[in-house]
Amino acid sequence: MSHDPPAPHAPPRTDHTLLTETTAEDLIHGICFKTGPPRLLGAELEWIVLDAEQPGHPLPHERLAAAHDAARALPLRSRVTVEPGGQLELSSAPAASLTECVDALQADLTAVRATLRAQGLILRGLGQDLRRPYRRMLTSSPRYEAMEAYFDRTGPAGRAMMCATASVQVCVDAGQEEPGPLGHGPRWRLAHLLGAVLVAAFANSPAYEGPYAGWRCARQGIWSDLDTRRALAPPLDAEPRAAWTRQVLDTEVMCIRAPDDRPWTAPPGLTFRDWLRTGRPRPATAEDLDYHLTTLFPPVRPRGHLELRMIDAQPGDDGWLVPVAVVHALFDDPEAAEAAYRAAKALADTYGPHPAPRNPLWRSAARHGLADPELRAAARVCFRAAAEALPRLGASVHVRDTVAEFAARYVLRGRCPADDPPPYRPAGEEALA
Repeated sequence: MSHDPPAPHAPPRTDHTLLTETTAEDLIHGICFKTGPPRLLGAELEWIVLDAEQPGHPLPHERLAAAHDAARALPLRSRVTVEPGGQLELSSAPAASLTECVDALQADLTAVRATLRAQGLILRGLGQDLRRPYRRMLTSSPRYEAMEAYFDRTGPAGRAMMCATASVQVCVDAGQEEPGPLGHGPRWRLAHLLGAVLVAAFANSPAYEGPYAGWRCARQGIWSDLDTRRALAPPLDAEPRAAWTRQVLDTEVMCIRAPDDRPWTAPPGLTFRDWLRTGRPRPATAEDLDYHLTTLFPPVRPRGHLELRMIDAQPGDDGWLVPVAVVHALFDDPEAAEAAYRAAKALADTYGPHPAPRNPLWRSAARHGLADPELRAAARVCFRAAAEALPRLGASVHVRDTVAEFAARYVLRGRCPADDPPPYRPAGEEALA
């Protein structure tokens, strides 16, 4: 759920060139799908920060801010950012191997955990914070002020997304221009069909009340309820670049950056295509397009590479490395990619014509996890293929054992982390006892 412009594979650009509709389309094509043999891997890990002794109690903003400052001061390879509700995020540098990615993140996490532990704080991997009410910590950010105002038009999901959700985002290269299991077209389709399997297997945001009561992955319900278009995938039956370009241009502009202390407001209903055609409230630039791209939150976001955003934050010290390893294996090992594609293709009819996450396949994944028999069968195939691929990819014994333990505890039993007892009870709520 990273809301910040940078990503592990590519830094933001600064370009004040005025745009036309045609040049905007060309830029999107060039920015969002950079093809070539898959070789890089990245991950973004979001964590909920809790009091070690009283995890169900909200933390004062001052205490959270001190923890964030301490984490930022560490000499890390990963980039440290803070989400609006105070969630801490570590974004890896692009890595040439799974071992490089995992080792760097593990070292950084060890340092951050030790620093926070000295302040009586812990990092918790959970897809949705159980504490209420939602509180936006970054109150002086014009981006988040504009985001909150925009999402408040359509209900409470926006504030929940900003302040109370956390994920493991895995970034893989877009793939080759040519067809085949490592081609960008099949990988794009695989990411959306396999995405439901990943939602189900790694569901870790159980809801006990409210509109998503009983769901294993309430975080997906929150994302699907943000607005009419911003968090949706484009149609899968269209060519990926063309489909994504239409999605970008026809999505409403969340905010228009302004100098000084002026608010970053945008006229309600203004799409980026409208902005290009009218030139109002001011002409749009290439930098504006780059920024608009960072305000789109589909389950798979093309940013030169593919950013898989559907996986809940995972429990335990090493739970996060399971989705990173599994996704890497299923996308970047040719044999595992072929097995995953066959398993995911069988789910296409259930996916149907509606975009993720608002279709029957993704809804079932979010509601039922691996209790859904079709998703459970696909997950077993995918985890078996990943386990066979990891030695070929040079994965360490620790990584292979951690993936195997997860598969035995959850996948083979038709369970997901959300089926475990809640990790903490919010202060004053007896229902989670």
